[in-house]
Amino acid sequence: MALEMKVPSPGESITEVEIAQWLVEDGDYVEKDQAIAEVDSDKATLELPAEEAGVITLKAAEGDVVAVGAVVCLIDTKAKKPANHKTKTEQKEIVEEVVAETKKVDVTPNPNPGKTSVANIKATPVAKEMISSNGINPSKIKATGSRGKITKGDIEAYLTSGVDASASAGWGGTRDEEKNKMSMLRRNVAKRLVAVKNETAMLTTFNELDMKPIMDLRSKYKEAFKEKHGVNLGFMSFFTKAVTEALRLYPAVNSMIDGDYMISYDYADIGIAVSSPKGLMVPVVRNAEQLSLAEIEAEIKRLAIKARDGKIDIADMEGGTFTITNGGVFGSMMSTPIINPPQSAILGMHNIVERPVAINGKVEVRPIMYLALSYDHRIIDGKESVGFLKTVKEMLENPSTIIFGGKSAEEVLLNL
Repeated sequence: MALEMKVPSPGESITEVEIAQWLVEDGDYVEKDQAIAEVDSDKATLELPAEEAGVITLKAAEGDVVAVGAVVCLIDTKAKKPANHKTKTEQKEIVEEVVAETKKVDVTPNPNPGKTSVANIKATPVAKEMISSNGINPSKIKATGSRGKITKGDIEAYLTSGVDASASAGWGGTRDEEKNKMSMLRRNVAKRLVAVKNETAMLTTFNELDMKPIMDLRSKYKEAFKEKHGVNLGFMSFFTKAVTEALRLYPAVNSMIDGDYMISYDYADIGIAVSSPKGLMVPVVRNAEQLSLAEIEAEIKRLAIKARDGKIDIADMEGGTFTITNGGVFGSMMSTPIINPPQSAILGMHNIVERPVAINGKVEVRPIMYLALSYDHRIIDGKESVGFLKTVKEMLENPSTIIFGGKSAEEVLLNL
């Protein structure tokens, strides 16, 4: 019996998806719930699991745009499992055995060991794991699989060939060109960002923030905080808490335009921009105004791990009334972040640099961060935008009296 696998609905208003990558090949035997494909919608990349075990027949090619509910493959559920078929666990064990064997081979060590991003590499799942775990430059591997995919055998041949891994550094110098179609997600992001520039009256206001008070608090309590709550004490929880209080004082910044109406929200769902293998994602921390610093850190960690592992759900990114983005982790000194529609404002954090500043009439060197607030001038006036950013600055420079609500740091951070 051939089971027809149809594209499930990834979420409301989504009518079609794009086959980003098949994780199996035509004629492979698949296990039930095994990930067989990655599909791109205009909001996220999702894995498509096999509904039953059997031999798969592909009915769509990589890059095809298919409607929700369309048949993308058939699974022959009566087909017998091949004698040489390996489950995912068994494949992992094989990878570990191969890696162990290659360590015995006298090859030049990789000068830049560590994980290699395999998100966009054309390779079988087992080969991807081997590339990632060995820090291999995939451009140096000769692919022999179907449709130019790298196979496990290709990796084994590379690892045992005595190739000087240092040769992988630098440009290839071939003057070749490569043309790749952007994913549906990237194309949609591009359209949304252009629309924001064309359809909003976007302005950006700046301020500078003395990070010393926050850094001193974090340095003093980070070990006890982690021991108490099981999560690291980062800067993002302080910024999120300061933002939620500033949104309460300046509700126009926590509003959106709907035709001739302005919708304001009596809650703060804060989008936190995080980097993922598929690009920038903005998962949402719900009701951040009600969460403690530890709860905010735990939720950000949960969402960041899901984004990094490619398991982020559309539900995790829907909604949001305000967004925080941190270009500082990449070394950005200053930028004008683009509003995340249909929101009306976004806060940009940047890198922390020691700069000379005037403190009580004297010049001192302090860790300074530039803050940027981009906002839609159609509903947010200069008074609200400047006041909002100034409030965030004051709260972060005086956390004990403002963010902590008069309580001691021990009471707030350690629940004493």
